[in-house]
Parts: sequence; C-alpha cells; structure tokens
Amino acid sequence: MVVPGAVPPGCSLPAYARDLVRMHDAVIAGDRPPLRPREVVSRSWSRVLGLGLRADALNERDWLGEDELVRRRETSPLRDAVGDLRQVLGGMAHVLLVVTDADGVILWREGASPVRRRADGLGFFEGAEWTEQRVGTNAIGTALAEAAPVELLAGEHFEQTQHPWYCTASPVHDPRTGDLLGVIDVSGPALTLHPAIGALVETGRRLAEAQIWRWHQQRLDRLRQAGEPLLAAGPALVVDEHGWVAAGAGAPVGARVAAPRAGEPIAVPGLGACLPERLAEGWLIRPVGPDRRVALDLDLSGTPLLTLQGGDTGWSRPVTRRHAQILVLLHRAGPAGLTAQALSRALYGDAEHVVTARAEVSRLRRLLGALVDTRPYRLGAGVTMTVRDG
Repeated sequence: MVVPGAVPPGCSLPAYARDLVRMHDAVIAGDRPPLRPREVVSRSWSRVLGLGLRADALNERDWLGEDELVRRRETSPLRDAVGDLRQVLGGMAHVLLVVTDADGVILWREGASPVRRRADGLGFFEGAEWTEQRVGTNAIGTALAEAAPVELLAGEHFEQTQHPWYCTASPVHDPRTGDLLGVIDVSGPALTLHPAIGALVETGRRLAEAQIWRWHQQRLDRLRQAGEPLLAAGPALVVDEHGWVAAGAGAPVGARVAAPRAGEPIAVPGLGACLPERLAEGWLIRPVGPDRRVALDLDLSGTPLLTLQGGDTGWSRPVTRRHAQILVLLHRAGPAGLTAQALSRALYGDAEHVVTARAEVSRLRRLLGALVDTRPYRLGAGVTMTVRDG
C-alpha cells in the first residue's frame, strides 16, 4: 500500500491549503468550488453529509473510560509494535503519532506538548473514537471506511475546526489472517506537511506488521520447545491462546484451530472432539475418544444453533444468522468450496463485498477454527454437517 499524497506535484503548499479551504466552503454552501474535491474526499463527504454531521462545529465526540482504554491496549496486537513506531515516527517535531484499534479508537498518542494541546481541543486524544461517523472526514476514519491509506490536507477535512491540520493514515492488518487491527496516523499543522510523511507512515505500517509476525513466531517457537515432548504419547496438538498451532502429531490440521477454553471441548478435523489441557503458554489438545469424525448439526428453526457431538462430549452454541448462512453455503458447495468472490455474490448479490465476506469468514474461523477451511472456503476435511430448517 502507498499513501497517496494530498498535494499535487509542483503546488505551493500554503496556496493549495487555502484553495482547499475555499473548496470546502463552496461545496458545503452548495456553490461551485474553485477546484473539485479528490474522489476519496468526495466519497467521504457524501457519507458524512448522509449522517447529518455539521461542518461548522465540533460534532459530538465519544471516548472510552480509563478501564476500557487499558483493556483495549492490553489486548491489541499492535501493543508489541508501539515501541518501534515511537522510534521511527515519534521523534519528529510538530507531529503527532497516533495508533488506533479497528474501531477507530485512539489507543496511543505521541508528540510534542504544543501539538498535543492543540489536538486536545479537537478531542484528538487517547480513548476518543475518530471514525467518520463521529468526527467527519479525517484520515483515520476515512482510511477505515475506504480500507486504504489516506492523506488529507486542510479543507479536505469535513469539520472546519480540523482545517489547520493535515493527517496521513494507513490501515494495519494482521499478517496471519488479514484482519484489520487498526490504523497508524501521523498528524500535524497543515503547513508542516512534508512529501516524505506518507512514506514514513507506510514504513511504520510495514514495521508494525513485521513485528506482529516476529512476535507470533517467537511465541510459537517457545511453545513448540515446551510442548513437543508431550506429543510422543499419541495424536495431539500444541497451540497458543488463540488456537495457532505450534506443533502437532497425527493430524494435519493446518495453521489454526478454534481458540481453546478450559473445560470446553473443541472439534479438530482429523482428531474429532478434543478437550484442551492447560500448558504454561498455551494448550495441549488431545482427542477424547477413538472416533476421529467431526459431525455438526445446524438448527435453523429458531435462533441458529450449532451443535457438536463427539463421543461422550460436545457443545451447542448460538451463531449469528450471517454465520449460519455461510455455513449453509459451504455445506452446499461441498469439497469444491467457494472463492471469496463467489461467497460475496452469494451473500450480497455481487462480487464487490469480498473484503466484508473475508472478514465474516475470519470471525467464523475464530469460533470454529479448522472446521472451516480456506482457499477456497469450505468445511474442513472429514467434517460433516446436518442442516435442519425446523
């Protein structure tokens, strides 16, 4: 991903910033602007105007309490990368380094005191939600809405109070799953925008994703060393807290199973119903009996209910109607499965919602692990399912 620059080559930054403010005022007033908004800006303004936000005032802000902010920081995969980001981006004068979660909530903010004080007046601080729905067109919220890097300058922001600023943002994705984790943003006074800012933000994004991958591999390596001796007793897996497989014996299940929970059986293709046993940094997953088959029952007569029965153990859990719909589609597709484009067409009537379809499957795999396979999307090998419509 490359962050597109907000300033055309050869333009005077002060003059162009003034033109953008005049453009904003003309568009909001319904007059003919001196220059047309860029497509990304036009799309965002259309979304924001449809929400009823005001351009001439601070729209209502929302921010988290301290306890929830701390919880989100502690559970964010980006926490491991913040230190490196501070070294690369946090020492620049006249800028703020901001890291959000996937909801657009600011989890970390670094910068010189004068810039932080100016940002405080906008509600641009830790715990605040900076989505388009809350604060209008801004690089963080618009990058989330567009699923792409965004740089905005002066009057390209919807709220007039943000016109003295530029902001450059890039979404960060989990290198293991592709899931959106949050946004890295660099913001500062509009007339301090430098052409290199976009490249620095892109460097920060790559650094964050590489750091997440590196820490993931290091954790799995430690768990593998500790757990491999336990695999000699028979078919089993050693997995981390989130179900990522560090080592296994007797079952080629791929990279991930469902996240284990104490006392709750999970289903693993090739192993059948299993019970997790706690290890120091993860879990040992072993089958509860000799039956390696995985049989699921999806009851659609009321709230969708998915049931696993294996040997003397099992579970039942409600699933969303969207997840039930995906399971039915994969059941009907059989071993051939569905591509992301085909799943998008089946769910939404077109192939334009591939990102949304992938996100839904990713959430479903967090619940079911390897029971749902990828490339193409299908039920895991050896998994059978009965669908009851009531």
